[in-house]
Amino acid sequence: MAAMDNSAAGEHSGKNRIRRVVIAGGGTAGWVAAAALSTKLGELLDITLVESDAIGTVGVGEATIPPLRTFHHLLGIDEQAFMRATQATAKLGIAFENWGREGERYIHSFGKTGTSAWMCDFHHFWLRGKEMGFDSEFGEFCVEHQAAEAGRFATGPKSPLNFAYHLDATRYAAFLRTISEKHGVTRVEGKICDVRQNAHSGDIESLLLEGGEEIAGDLFIDCSGFRGLLIEKALGSGFEDWTHWLPSDSAVPLQTRATGPAMPYTRSIAESAGWRWRIPLQERVGNGLVYSSQYLSDEDATALLLERVDGEPLTDPRVIRFTTGRRKAAWKNNCIALGLASGFIEPLESTSIHLIVTGIVRLMQLFPFTGVESSLQEEYNRQTRVEMEDIRDFIVLHYHVNQREGDAFWDHCRQMAIPDSLAQRIELFRERAHAYQNNDELFRVDSWVQVMLGQGLQPESCHPVTQMMTRQEMQQLQTGLRARVAQSVNALPEHHAFIRQYCHAGDPVSA
Repeated sequence: MAAMDNSAAGEHSGKNRIRRVVIAGGGTAGWVAAAALSTKLGELLDITLVESDAIGTVGVGEATIPPLRTFHHLLGIDEQAFMRATQATAKLGIAFENWGREGERYIHSFGKTGTSAWMCDFHHFWLRGKEMGFDSEFGEFCVEHQAAEAGRFATGPKSPLNFAYHLDATRYAAFLRTISEKHGVTRVEGKICDVRQNAHSGDIESLLLEGGEEIAGDLFIDCSGFRGLLIEKALGSGFEDWTHWLPSDSAVPLQTRATGPAMPYTRSIAESAGWRWRIPLQERVGNGLVYSSQYLSDEDATALLLERVDGEPLTDPRVIRFTTGRRKAAWKNNCIALGLASGFIEPLESTSIHLIVTGIVRLMQLFPFTGVESSLQEEYNRQTRVEMEDIRDFIVLHYHVNQREGDAFWDHCRQMAIPDSLAQRIELFRERAHAYQNNDELFRVDSWVQVMLGQGLQPESCHPVTQMMTRQEMQQLQTGLRARVAQSVNALPEHHAFIRQYCHAGDPVSA
């Protein structure tokens, strides 16, 4: 009986062996998936990517966050080659303008601020210093914050900076395509016209292209964008709508020629019914307006953007509609959704590419080599849900903790009900200045503190341990930290000069 069971198990395992992986769609999501799978698991898999030149990509996400550097290291990507190929510049954080009150500004930087004790973080000591009469800005004690303000940057083994990139998303996809094809990925040109499923299980068996070609596979990765061609149209995963917390539903992107040196940070400028981004690449600038169509018409949004930008427009503005939220199951049957197909949290904190990366890394960690099992699906979907909900709360925070009284859109955001998980965080900070980072959560304590303080959320008290510091000790602490930050920043070259020497790519318009 045991021998028969083993034989049956072996036969079953062979029958369900996952080897043929089909990626439906290119763009950033498709080629990130292809590059990761082929580089790390290429010897175990046959990978095919199907995309159509006739279908455009959204292509507006040009800002990233620091974990992308870890992903590149995992894939063995040369930083200079990558930055040169994608017209990249450095990003030390995001400058938020007019998000608290009109005329106010703060930076959410990627660095560590000050120095912490085991009982409490640095912001408690900073708040205590304010009570003592020390008139300092929170960002004065962070190297990345001060380097961003000074327009300074360098990378290398001895660089103290935690940073990300501004990049050309279209060129990034092309760069990853080269890596993927080098590692054996087959690209098939064609438009998907039908998704063929097993009549009994509902699993996807193949994709039928308009030209008649049929692409069969064992596992399918849906990178078809908002359409969710596989995960939603074929498998009916369902969608959890977050519009009641994130009311913006439209974006207008526009590229312009650069008019001056690129600063090492993204700008996010609040407008009457949304916010405007400015992302500096080497020779051009990515601009755009995110807004709610309930409060601003498409025509007025386009006119506002054109009025605000600097430099010669290089593209025509176009309106993109979106709905914030997530698929109820990012992995259903033998299909995993990545990128916009899995859901969308607006680009305020540049998390779109990050979610693609974590999605494919998660799949590699839970890869169903011997067949799709519910335990793998459930764990993948649980991790995806928690990750997206944590990021969602951080984005909602920006909108909810605003003081822009008189704008209907911002009044609504300030008065709206928010997730209980976020309400608890805000109350903890307001009452006790307590901020925290959950296990595996993307945004650190420093990030939560910078946004809450930056938008005027003032704690009623701080940790009592700070009362043990004398005025002289507080002065020594702040003076010493300032000096170390200044020394680090002063040792850095100007950002634009470093980029020109390190990875200059030339004029992207003529390239």
